[in-house]
Amino acid sequence: MNSQVGEMIHHVIFLLIFILGLGMLSGKAASWLKLPDVALFLAAGMIMGQGLHLVTETSSSFTNQFILTIGSALILFDGGRNIRLSGLKRVWLTLTLLSIPGVLITCAVVAAAAHWLLGIPVLHAVLLGAIISSTDPATLIPVFKQIRIRTKVRETVESESAFNDATGSILTFTVLALVTGGQTFSLSASLLQFAATALGGIAVGAILGLVLAFITGHLRLGWLRDYTTIALVVTALGAYWFGETLHVSGFMATFTAGLIWGNADLFKLNLNDKHQEMLHFSENITVIMRMLIFILLGSQVNFAVIYANLWPSLAVIAIFMLIARPLTVLACTLPDRRAGWKRNEILFMFWVRETGVIPAALSGMVAGLGVKYADVIASVTFLAVLLTILLQAGTTAYVARKLGIEEKNG
Repeated sequence: MNSQVGEMIHHVIFLLIFILGLGMLSGKAASWLKLPDVALFLAAGMIMGQGLHLVTETSSSFTNQFILTIGSALILFDGGRNIRLSGLKRVWLTLTLLSIPGVLITCAVVAAAAHWLLGIPVLHAVLLGAIISSTDPATLIPVFKQIRIRTKVRETVESESAFNDATGSILTFTVLALVTGGQTFSLSASLLQFAATALGGIAVGAILGLVLAFITGHLRLGWLRDYTTIALVVTALGAYWFGETLHVSGFMATFTAGLIWGNADLFKLNLNDKHQEMLHFSENITVIMRMLIFILLGSQVNFAVIYANLWPSLAVIAIFMLIARPLTVLACTLPDRRAGWKRNEILFMFWVRETGVIPAALSGMVAGLGVKYADVIASVTFLAVLLTILLQAGTTAYVARKLGIEEKNG
């Protein structure tokens, strides 16, 4: 074996063993401290990376970019798979508004704040806004397991976090093409590209998801039923690969394929006997990817850049949390008379907007491309992830009780 290849293999194996071992210890510590595990993953990454220099993977390395891409695709697929379309009939308008116009509103407010407070060019400010405009199902769902929230609110917020991850990804790569391509900005052309990328991704994901779900879940023709979890992974990664190959959104494709698999019964397919098997498998895969992504992100934090831009960055995040989110929720819930949103439910959604794994992964991808101001974007994203998880995820149960939207047993 070539010595250079051998060294690389040993390096990657050590990295995986070390990060996953560190992730397990951090996860146990998080459960003892009753903190979101993501916060401990980030802290562990900072200590082992910037502190002890035991994790030294750069943002531009193949290993880092591969983990971010694979992890994002699998997590988005699982986010789509956990959405039950039949339960969203009452709130479909709110959900649609939160998932598309809502992401654009958040992006616009953050971009304006970043351009003004951080002094970065408009397009780079929009790129930052696009990266952190989506919420995080991987953080929200474990929080909602600790407290029973009204079904309508829980399903809306969980579904928003899955849908807007895909939207945020498409928006990020649309803006990134403008930033790296040196093209003249055109609103109509950008919106057209956004729509084509999204719709193309939906088509690719729907076709591949249906085909593989059919040959897995059909009672008579499902000859892949014995390999259900493997078919699940092939669907998730295959949808992403086909989407990117056809120059549409791979992330939207894998999310749509996940929706198909999660609602296979609507297509007269039966995967009920495989539900627990898929559930355990996808939960473990998601946790592994979260460990890898967040510990790597923590290890790559540039404290000099954070310190140099600390107060403007904190001001941007304050606007992000306290102005952009309430404005987005109001704009998306008030038009939906059918949903019958109550004041306390709207206030609760003001507070629930954790930034998590997809923004972290997108930030890492942008940093890996060497985009100008990527270090500033990465530092603001890191602070947004850390602060929204500590301040918002850590107090979600308390806020739910105070606002009276906790469902009582019995």
